[in-house]
Amino acid sequence: MSIYEILQHYWRYSHFRPLQEEVIEQVLAGEDTLALMPTGGGKSLCFQVPAMAMDGICIVVTPLIALMKDQVEHLHAKGIEAVAIFSGMTKREVDIALDNCIYGKIKFLYLSPERLMNELVRERIRYMKVNLFAVDEAHCISQWGYDFRPPYLHVVTLRELHPQVPFLALTATATLKVMVDIQEKLQFRLRSDQRSAVFVKSFFRPNLAYLVLEEVHKTRRLLGIIKKTGGSGIVYVRNRRETQELTRFLLSEGVKADFYHAGLTTPERSKKQEDWKKNRIQVIVATNAFGMGIDKSDVRFVVHMDLPDSLEAYYQEAGRAGRDEKSAYAVLLFNEADKLRLLKNLELSFPTVKEITQIYYHLGNYFQLAYGAGQNLSFDFDLADFCHRYQLEPLKTISALKFLERDEWLTVSESVYIPSRLRFEVSAQDLYSFQVAHANLDGFIKTILRAYGGAFDYYTPFREADLARKAALSMADTLNCLQQLERYQIITYIPQTDKPQLQFLRPRSDSQHLSVNRQHILERKQIVTEQVEALLNYLKPDDCRSRKLLAYFGEQQKQLCGICDYCLRQNKKSRLQESANKIIAELTAALAHAPLSLDDLVACLQTGDEQERISVIRDLVDSGKLKLNQGKYYL
Repeated sequence: MSIYEILQHYWRYSHFRPLQEEVIEQVLAGEDTLALMPTGGGKSLCFQVPAMAMDGICIVVTPLIALMKDQVEHLHAKGIEAVAIFSGMTKREVDIALDNCIYGKIKFLYLSPERLMNELVRERIRYMKVNLFAVDEAHCISQWGYDFRPPYLHVVTLRELHPQVPFLALTATATLKVMVDIQEKLQFRLRSDQRSAVFVKSFFRPNLAYLVLEEVHKTRRLLGIIKKTGGSGIVYVRNRRETQELTRFLLSEGVKADFYHAGLTTPERSKKQEDWKKNRIQVIVATNAFGMGIDKSDVRFVVHMDLPDSLEAYYQEAGRAGRDEKSAYAVLLFNEADKLRLLKNLELSFPTVKEITQIYYHLGNYFQLAYGAGQNLSFDFDLADFCHRYQLEPLKTISALKFLERDEWLTVSESVYIPSRLRFEVSAQDLYSFQVAHANLDGFIKTILRAYGGAFDYYTPFREADLARKAALSMADTLNCLQQLERYQIITYIPQTDKPQLQFLRPRSDSQHLSVNRQHILERKQIVTEQVEALLNYLKPDDCRSRKLLAYFGEQQKQLCGICDYCLRQNKKSRLQESANKIIAELTAALAHAPLSLDDLVACLQTGDEQERISVIRDLVDSGKLKLNQGKYYL
């Protein structure tokens, strides 16, 4: 099928969006490509369509596990074979998935970048018939980017495995420096006749009005924005507690609102997302955990109640408004306290080497690892509990974990829901023998076989509550049966988890042998300081907001957007000045014949209302251009 037939057959679209077709053609020509497409620009089709047009499998590297799982489900719904490998899966599950990619009909393999640090995974990829490497959120590979993730530095090892396979790097936000760095880190190759490997969709959003408002009473201003604007909206706040507090306030004011943060269970998150997408609620109040992969085009406003960490993050989050190209608003509310908090967070984000070493030491104790043990082990990780137990500052701890990731001591994945799974570890014949010898478990095993027949071949997801109902047992008895079967080594049973995963990449080290790159910390601090300064500069009311954002991303825009708060103020000033000039002309003509009283003078003017006319007269008196004598004005 042609790319147009693929687009129609699988996605039911009759035409490509701007830039998609050009990117796809370059990929099909076997060229390394970097595509910058703002949030909602249809980045995923840029690798999904060409991959479907070629023989073999497309390997997609992405750090967002929730998005990874979401895309796999969407592909399955279209009849396209896809699998995902991420933290929390067992070695055997990974092994089966990789086998299917080599010998089966899988078209897409989604990987988190941490997986590329595993020699086994890299070796299995060597035997796959790969047609494309797609690197999503490609800005994560650059230390100049706002969301640098060290495991991304291993993506380039894929080139060693399949030297002729092209790379497609995709991102919504990148400065010119980051664009250059992405290409260097991925070792892009250009033909001698090829001018550039970069496709950039303009960052300009003509329908999106950027408003930056200094405000002490933010909640009241927010309420006014919601009621004046109407329609669906997102309100971003700093932490989980604020999502709930602000939601309660909005509900008390008659606004249909709900809250969202990473601490919710997956079913809760899914329901809240669905209610908002279907407009059963108007406003979702969320931390920055909300938004990735949310495809809702009719968002009329995005309000930030706190300062974001960078302009890249702000542009991406604000860009979730107005994807239907109708008028929408991106509002940033701030005050002096927010600036001080941002600068304080900057300092907390760069712990000393001594502090990083201490946090690593606490991790070893928290997971009860002996020195020299723990390599490649993964654990559920409750950051809040860890910080509480050792009296640690959360932001400083998160930053320390990132630097430990950079030096490849460990990796931390995002919070993700992984359902319970089970798999038979014996043959059907051995299982039958076990059933004969253990009559008390025979009925339970038969229930599993009826409900989950594929459990001999692969890890089968299931819900304990469903199994209990089918087996006519209580939940406690069901769990007891599962645990007995696991003790007898008949099955492997992995309970569900909804926590981030922390994996130790090396054996636990003592503090004398824990190497932390001090120079990297200093370099990162300089980069983040520049990003904070750029954000603070954006707050100044000295230019068009759109023009400022575009300049930050290296795009020159001469004309004003005409709809941001700066442009609206300038337009108002221009209108007032034009009106004042007309009033002065009329006033000069009226006083050319004889002096007039204030009432007569105001009455004979045609332009403006009474207040505007009096204001101009006062200004002229103050500047000495108009004189007053015995109650009458004259030139």
